[in-house]
Order: sequence, then C-alpha cells, then structure tokens
Amino acid sequence: MLFTKECDYAIRIMRALSSGELISVSRICEMEHLPSAMTYKITRKLEKSGFLKSCRGTNGGYALNLKLAEISLYDLCAAIDPDILLLECMKEGYPCSMNSPKNPCLVHHEFCRLQNMLVQEMKQKSLAEFISVSVFCLNLYYFSTVLSKEDFTK
Repeated sequence: MLFTKECDYAIRIMRALSSGELISVSRICEMEHLPSAMTYKITRKLEKSGFLKSCRGTNGGYALNLKLAEISLYDLCAAIDPDILLLECMKEGYPCSMNSPKNPCLVHHEFCRLQNMLVQEMKQKSLAEFISVSVFCLNLYYFSTVLSKEDFTK
C-alpha cells in the first residue's frame, strides 16, 4: 500500500513541528491525535533520516532539522516505508502467475505507469506546499462546520 499509517503519521508529525519550535512527543501526540508508541517510533526514524533533531531531558523534544521546503513528500514517505508501491505485486521478485516475461500482465503494466506518475508528483511536492494545503483545508473545514452563515454576513 502506498500510504501506510506510518507515512500519514510522519506527515502529521512534520506538520506539528512546522513552526520550527522544539516540541515534546507528548505535545505532538496531543496536537495531531497520534498514539504515543507509534509517534516515538516514527520520530526516531525521522531523526535517523536527518529530517528531525532531538533534544533530550525534561524540556526535550524534537524540532525540524531541515526546512519543509527542502523535503519532498516522496523523501519523507521513502524514509518511513522504502517500498512505496500501489500494489504488492509491484514489489521486485514478487511471484505472480499472471505476470511473466513471456506473458506480461497489462493491468500490472498500467499500475506501474500510474505509480511512476505518482512518484514523480511526490518528488516535486515539498512538505511546505503539502502541509500548507492541508492546513488550509483543515481551517476551511473548521470554519464551515463551526461557524454559521450568519457569522459570515456580519
């Protein structure tokens, strides 16, 4: 599967840290409604990949090590899950009776074409762009559900 829960959570962790401040894992969990065990695991992966830096201690936490504009959506997802695939059968060496060199599967071929397009788009989209769109959508959702039409006409 292309976007695992871990990829989703990694994007949300990066969004929580987008202010550039040092933020504790417990605060990230509160901000993004994430489970703490998974958040600790992902922040360690992101630190190991060079996206985050950590500060230990009672006032410790994580902060961005790179600007969001320097990180592509692809880079982040590949750091979390190196097998970015639409379908499991696209994995190298996957035994598929419907796809062989002598008798190639046209469905497989089409999914490979689509995956290549998606990967190219992910490589071109920075996290800064991606997160700013998601924040805009969240705000739009908030205002459309919380505020009434009367609030806009005042």
